[in-house]
Formats: sequence, structure tokens, C-alpha cells
Amino acid sequence: MSDNRNTILAVILSGLVLLGWQYFFNIPQMEKQRAIQQAQQETAKQQAPTQTPPAAATPGAPNAPAAPGAPTANAPANRQAANAPVVSREAAIAASPRIKVETPRLDGTISLKGARIDDLSLSQFRETVDPKSPPIHLFSPSGSANPYYAEFGWVGAAGSNVKLPDQNTLWEQEGSGALTPANPVTLKWDNGEGLTFRRQIAVDDRYLFTIKDDVTNVGGGPLTLYPFALISRHGTPHVEGYYILHEGLIGYLGEHGLQEYGYAKIDEAKTIGFKATNAWMGITDKYWASALLPDPAAQLQARFSSNQVGTTRTYQTDYLEDAKTVPIGGTATATARLFAGAKEARVVGINFPFAGLGGYNQQLGLNHFDLLIDWGWFYFITKPMFLALDFFFHLIGNFGFAILAVTVLVKLIFLPLANKSYASMAKMKAIQPQLAALKERHPDDKVKQQQEMMEIYRKEKINPVAGCLPVLLQIPVFFSLYKVLFVTIEMRHAPFIGWIHDLSAPDPTNVFNLFGLIPFDPTSIPVLGHYLVLGAWPLVMGFTMWFQMKLNPQPPDPTQQMIFAWMPVIFTFMLAHFPAGLVIYWAWNNTLSVAQQAYIMRRNGVKVELFDNLKSSFSKKKRTA
Repeated sequence: MSDNRNTILAVILSGLVLLGWQYFFNIPQMEKQRAIQQAQQETAKQQAPTQTPPAAATPGAPNAPAAPGAPTANAPANRQAANAPVVSREAAIAASPRIKVETPRLDGTISLKGARIDDLSLSQFRETVDPKSPPIHLFSPSGSANPYYAEFGWVGAAGSNVKLPDQNTLWEQEGSGALTPANPVTLKWDNGEGLTFRRQIAVDDRYLFTIKDDVTNVGGGPLTLYPFALISRHGTPHVEGYYILHEGLIGYLGEHGLQEYGYAKIDEAKTIGFKATNAWMGITDKYWASALLPDPAAQLQARFSSNQVGTTRTYQTDYLEDAKTVPIGGTATATARLFAGAKEARVVGINFPFAGLGGYNQQLGLNHFDLLIDWGWFYFITKPMFLALDFFFHLIGNFGFAILAVTVLVKLIFLPLANKSYASMAKMKAIQPQLAALKERHPDDKVKQQQEMMEIYRKEKINPVAGCLPVLLQIPVFFSLYKVLFVTIEMRHAPFIGWIHDLSAPDPTNVFNLFGLIPFDPTSIPVLGHYLVLGAWPLVMGFTMWFQMKLNPQPPDPTQQMIFAWMPVIFTFMLAHFPAGLVIYWAWNNTLSVAQQAYIMRRNGVKVELFDNLKSSFSKKKRTA
């Protein structure tokens, strides 16, 4: 019964892991390759993106003002020519006067034309593990291949013909100097009709911009204006394509809760509108994001939208605040905030009891801004896993050793359950002679066998399913570590020791070219190349799994023997595609399990058969030869 149970459990778990690998890794990889090929075909004929076309009025807006960032149809000057040539990012930046942005984590410029924040690079993050590789470019201006920017301003009431600043307005800087955490900048524009617009832009030492807009009215009558803010992204971005990761439009919109729309989903919906308070909204990639962070008390009419302009798809998230009246001789003020940077947990603010990381979520009183990081449905597992890894990283200074420390911590937490399980397994081995004798006494009476077997279990106080606990306990830990390695930027390009320079990427070595000694890439072989991936750490993991299985006696059934013999091989090749940090965890966990199980077996007077089983395995091979 025990052997059959273990066999069934092993087959089910192997099948689940294989199906999960196929669904979460293999299929997305193929889709990713197809997407890259399509993108390469379309790049040659891609035209320059244009501004968002005229849109319908925001639902429910007082006096039906035009939607944010959508000039009325009779304002063609506000639209970029659809057939304008695409220029390089550098040329697009040089096409307009700009103010330099210099912070410890951001480099870039703000365009005086339109006062857009449209040129930002993350100076602390590189495209590859090579520190000399280019920095990550987050925002890019219009005219470049993939414009991505934030814009702020005012919208007039329906029917109003007041002259307001738009994307073509040329602002003037009051004073001089770059935008730094210690030096905000102020922009000014006079519409020549009695309205003066001033915009103060401040930035902190991380990724937060604060935009304060003032409108002074010395005209002939009071004026009603609506503050807006938007983030626009032109062209469908390349996404990882994994089910467990959201990339696209995202926001926490008050009572509507968390809203996530992938690019394909918003393409179908076209426009999604919300009335909300205590909200934020933005666009997220795997590791980077931009988000609008209005005052939590502001009444918003928020929107996610997708529009087709020529051959280019544009994506936008925006909001419109309630009207503000600017009296004669008076001033109206609107304040907005923009997050543009890396999704660092300590910066975003992880909302978890006793976390104490104090990011923007807590500092600004935001509504679940920590969900900008995709913790998943099992956040109650993934967040504690990240917190533990983060704690040990700041204690040790290396995420690889932090994984080893967390593995030991998890082992200690589940030590009572595991000890009970291994003790039960040891007792099961001790009664194997009794069970064998029982089968000999009743070779044809299965019912009698089961009855006497259960009586033996009761007498010896053995729980026959206790042996499943170590495997079952490992599943949520494995999943949570995989999720943390996959989605958190802290793990990106995090080195271990030796040849592991990125714990979130697979082991770069390959046994099929003798770990680099042969100048040949086995993965380049057509059809078979995808399967010829087997690094050093997956081999170590496979051997530790094999040792753990050899700790137990061989099952009598030949089918079971074959399953257990091939399981380490299957898992070795399968985990070769997984992040190196996950493989290191599994290898270390197997090693600890072998030591723990051997110790408990000795305590229970059961012989540790590891070396005997290893010796018999090799001797069998010799006899077969």
C-alpha cells in the first residue's frame, strides 16, 4: 500500500510539474519567438506614431469637457503627421529645447515643448549583466520608434474656446539649472488672453515626480478648468507572455479594486472608464512601471484606452479631476504625482504586516500601491518569502546565500512535521519484514492483507500518509520562491558565486559543450537545440535528488523502480530551464532532507541504506553488462 501510494503521488506530482512547465514556460517561449519574428517584419514598415486622436467626452464629466489628452477635432495643429518619419531616440530628444533631469537613480530630460516628461533612463539598471551595457530607457519622446511619456495640464469646459497649453506649447523656464532632488524647476506660459500658467516640477531621490500647476486669471471673467494627467505609450510593447505575470495597464481604482488589462484585452475593450476616489493607475512592465498618483481624496474620472492610429496602436491611462474655478484676479492650483522607475519593493512599499519597508504606499497614503508588483493570488506566501530573502540579503549581502539561509529557515519551521513524517517512514521500513510475511500468509486475500496491515499500523502508531508531508510542504515554498525570483527586480541580475551572475536566469553553463570548453552552442541545433540545455547546477540538483531517492530501499515492482529511476533525470532536464536560484534552492533542500532523514532513521534504529543502495545500483549495472 505504501509503495503504491508513493508511486501514485510521484506520478501525479511529476505530471503536474511537467504540465506546469509546458504551460508556463514552453508555450510562452514559442509565442515569444513568434512575437519577435512578427515585430521584426513590422519594424521595417512601421510609421511614426501620432498623438492620440480625438476622443469622446469622458462619461459623466461636468459640462462634458473633452477627455484628457484628446483635443477637439477642429484642432488639427495639435496632431502629429501620421506619415512623419521615425527618427532615432537621440534625434527626437535633440529636436526640442529641454531641461536636464539628474537624480541618483534617473537620468533624462523634460521637453519645454509641451512640458512633457518624455525622456527617462534608469541609471542603476542595465540591459544585461554587463555593467557597461546601456541603461534601461523607460520614457522616449514622440518621433522616436516607441514614444512613452507622461503629460499634465488643463481641459476646458465643453464649448469653451479658451487658449490652453497643449503638446505644441513652448514653455519658458524661470531661472536656470537642471531638475534635481534639491532643485525643482518652474515653467511659465502666457496665453496672451489674460491667463498665465506656471508649472513647478519636483523630483525626489528615487522615482517620484510632483507636478504643481497654477493658473492665474487676469482676464475678463471667471473660468472653469479641469485638471488632467495621462501616460501614453505608442506601439504594442513586447511582453514576456507568462500567465503568472501581468504586463499592461494597471490601477487600483477605489471601490473597483485592482484592475489589470493586458494589451490584447484593452485592444478588445477599446475604452474602460471608472469613477473613483483613492485611486492610482499606470502601465507596468515586468520590472519597470509608470503610474499616476493623484491625491487619494480627489474625485476622478479615470480611463484605460487603446486606439489605432495608422499602423500604430497607442495605449493610454488618464484621469480627469473635478472642475476648478479660476476667478478674476485669482489662481487655481492642481497637484499631480508621477511614479516612473523600477518596481523595487522597498520603494513601492510592500503592504504586509510587520514589513516596515515604508515606501510610497505608506508615505503618500496610497491604496495598495504595492500591487504594482505582481505578487499573484498566493501573495500570502510570496510576500513572506520575499521579506525573508530581503532580510537575509541585507544581513549577508548576497541573494544566493540568502536563498540558502531561507531554505534552512523553512526547514526549521517545518521541522516538527518533517521529523514526524520521517519517523513514520523509518517505522515503515522497520516493519517491512512483517508486511512481507503478511503477504506470504495471505497471497490471494487482498482484503485480509489490508486488514492486518492496518492493524500493524495501529499497533506501531504509524501514519501511512505521513511520508507525503515533505513533498507536499515543498510545493508552496517552491512556487513562492519561483514567483519571487521571476517578478521582483531585486533578483534581476543578482549574482551568486562562480559562474552564476543572475539568479533569476537559468544556469548559463552547458554540459553538452563541456561547460564552455568546446566553442559550440548546442541550443543552436534545429529542433533539438531547445532540449540541449543542462547546466552545472541542474546536474548537482539531479544528483542530490538521486541520493535522496537512494536513501530508501528499492520498490519491489519493476514499474515503480523504473519511475523512481527516471524521475531525477526528468527533473534535471526540466529544471535546467528554470532560474538558477530555484535550482540552487532545490539542490540545497535535497541535501538537507537527506541529512535530516538519515539522522531520524538512525534515531529510530533503522539502517541508513544510502551507500548500500548506491553500491547495489552500480553492481547491478556491472552484472547487466
